[in-house]
Amino acid sequence: MSYDGHQEDKAKIISALGGTRGLIDSGLPSLVFLIVFNLAHLVNTAAISALILSALLTLMRLVRRETLQHAISGIAGIAICALLSRHTGKAADFYLPGLITNAVYSVLYAAMNLAGWPLLGLSLGPLLGENLQWRKNPARKSAYVRAGWLWVALFVARLAVQYPLYRAGNLNLLGTARLVMGYPLFIAAGWGTWMILRKVPTVKIPSDKASD
Repeated sequence: MSYDGHQEDKAKIISALGGTRGLIDSGLPSLVFLIVFNLAHLVNTAAISALILSALLTLMRLVRRETLQHAISGIAGIAICALLSRHTGKAADFYLPGLITNAVYSVLYAAMNLAGWPLLGLSLGPLLGENLQWRKNPARKSAYVRAGWLWVALFVARLAVQYPLYRAGNLNLLGTARLVMGYPLFIAAGWGTWMILRKVPTVKIPSDKASD
């Protein structure tokens, strides 16, 4: 009998992956950087504009008393991108940290999958109330591994398209590819993750362990 999951589980997974606001917080500053650089042709101006917008988005979350976890990581990421591009004077370097991040994640997700410790299981297991009990259930463990390969494919696809553009210094195509392969692919991978996990019930923690 198939398992359709629970809405609260879906909400927890979406939140863990950053949620809609998390995508906005990370995507808009990059778009502003691209627009400002094309208008002003100044790396410093574009970098500072992106950083200011990221700070404003974080402030808005603070005023609304929303979670700051993804906002803070977002502004830290934008700050690194801005500082690097200002230091080198190359606009394309604004996108270099993102390429490095995708490379690291692709290797990490793949390695942990092959080792039988999928990162999705380690991160989502506690949120879904199963901790590491999923490792004792072959079907649930397999679901986490399959979902993990979706993310490996996402990271590798980004690198395959964006790194050659970075090497060529084609800022406009690189920025466009970053946006196109950001929101759509992230949403697709997140949805795919949910569709895989929802078919297999979460593994309940034994009552004796839950009470410890």
